[in-house]
Formats: sequence, structure tokens, C-alpha cells
Amino acid sequence: MSVPAPSSPSAGSAPVSLLVTGARGQLGSDLVLQASGAGLAVVAFGSADLDITDAAAVDAALGAFADGLPAGGRGVVVNAAAYTAVDNAEDDSERAYRVNETGSANLARSAAARGLGLVHVSTDYVFPGDATTPYEVDAPTGPRSVYGASKLAGEKAVLAAHPDAHVVRTAWVYGAAGNNFVKTMARLEAARPNISVVDDQVGSPTYSADLAAGLLELATRPAGTVPGGVLHLTGGGHTTWCGFARAVFAELGADPTRVGAIASADYPQKAHRPAYSVLSPAAWTAAGLTPLRPWDAALSVALAEHPAAFRPA
Repeated sequence: MSVPAPSSPSAGSAPVSLLVTGARGQLGSDLVLQASGAGLAVVAFGSADLDITDAAAVDAALGAFADGLPAGGRGVVVNAAAYTAVDNAEDDSERAYRVNETGSANLARSAAARGLGLVHVSTDYVFPGDATTPYEVDAPTGPRSVYGASKLAGEKAVLAAHPDAHVVRTAWVYGAAGNNFVKTMARLEAARPNISVVDDQVGSPTYSADLAAGLLELATRPAGTVPGGVLHLTGGGHTTWCGFARAVFAELGADPTRVGAIASADYPQKAHRPAYSVLSPAAWTAAGLTPLRPWDAALSVALAEHPAAFRPA
């Protein structure tokens, strides 16, 4: 398994320009950095720049983007904007649905009306988490949290408005930007002699830089070569949150046995977490797209590439 290199414009192919929403987040910032590095034209909107719940604002932004495309060029919207505060969503469902469903629908309708491609990022939380083998893209959904339900509603709204769009589910994302599990574990390693982490939730840690590279590979494929619909993309392999934490400690040169295992029942949270959320990459690889490297290899690279971000001073 490897990490795809973002595609660069090539002779004879339609030049691709990207519009990225959620561009200041951990995934969005990697998308913008890698796309720019590959020589792609990028229009980047953070949440303060574009409120995707405002249909008129979305229409204006995507209209200007489409009008500015070079002759013969193709535009693709990559939606990395989302309401991701999983526990807060339980008490703020209106906002969660407004961003994750209404905002996504606004982007899909506007992109479809202008002939723009759309890559929409979704989540493992659309599944109930009661499986024992990796979820395929057509497995029955059944979210058990407001966050998961709002993201599933967003998936459906996107594909209803823009059937050629790609909905890409991912899981357990961490990156150099923003707050995430890896940064929390690194901070706790420096602050406490021992910590306890749940060991009965299974998933696939996904380095946001790897995820960004995969999404860019998809976005820059010639139009129509990958049929619209749902795809899964996560780091390769799987572990538990406790196993993930122990791997972080080991990468920091700390003793991983300082991380103790506990059950989810011993660490109650407002929103339900899936007990099993491993996503099958079968549809992704069947489309001729590059799978991501194993999660533990990616973790090593992440901490080596961004020591200041992941290692407390």
C-alpha cells in the first residue's frame, strides 16, 4: 500500500481547478497545500470565508469559480466542511443538520447546475458499529448519534442533487492542523505518568495528509472515469483507540505500557461511538485508485514530518 501523489496537469488533459471548503481544518489545509504543490489552481474557503448553509453565498462563490475556469478546464469542489463536534451535536442537532445536510445540499445543487465535479467527505459514524468485518459501501447504514445521522442525511442530499458526485467516507482522522487524538495523547504523555484509553472500539486511524492525497487523486481523474456514488478511504489496517494511543507513545519514545485499557462503559460520553467502524477499501481499489498506506506507517511519518505539531515543547 502506498500514498498517491497528487496529480499534476498533463499535456492533453483538461486542466483541473479546485474549490475547497473547510480549507482551514486539518484535512482542508492539507488539501490546499498538496493541490497547490501539484500546480493545481485552488480556491480555498474556510468557514469564516464561506457559510455553506447560506445558499445564496454558495451560489455566488461557485458561480465565480465556474466563470473563472480556463477554456476547456474542469472545476471540482471538494467539501471538507462539516460540523464535527460529535458530543455537542447531541444538544445542537439543528446546527449539525444545517451544516452537514443543508450546507452539503447547497454545494451539490450549485455544483451540479454549473457542471462542476464534487467530492464530499463523510464518516464511519453513518454505520451502527455492530459489524465484525469491514463495512462495504453498500452495507446497511444506521447511525446511532446525531452527528452520524446528520452526515448520512448529507450524503443522501448530495447524491440526490448531484448523482455524479463522489461521497468518500473516512474515519479516525488526525493531522498537523487542529486538535485531534494524536495531539491529545502526546500532551497527556508529557503530563501524566499513566493514562487509560478505551480498548473496545475498533477503527482505522487516517493521517489527513494521506487522505488529502487520495481525495486529490480522485478529484483529478478525468470526468466519468470513476462513477459517482459512495467510496471508502482510510488508513490501512485497524486497531483500537488503546492500541492507537500505545503506538503514539512508542513513536514518542515513551513506554506504551503506560497506556492502560478500559471499556467504553468506563468512559461514558454523550454521543454513542461505533464499536466497530472499519471501512472496506474494495470499491476504492476497484475504481483503480491507490489505497492508503498502513495506519502505523503513516503515524510514524506524521510525527517525523511535523515534530512541532505533534510533540509537545
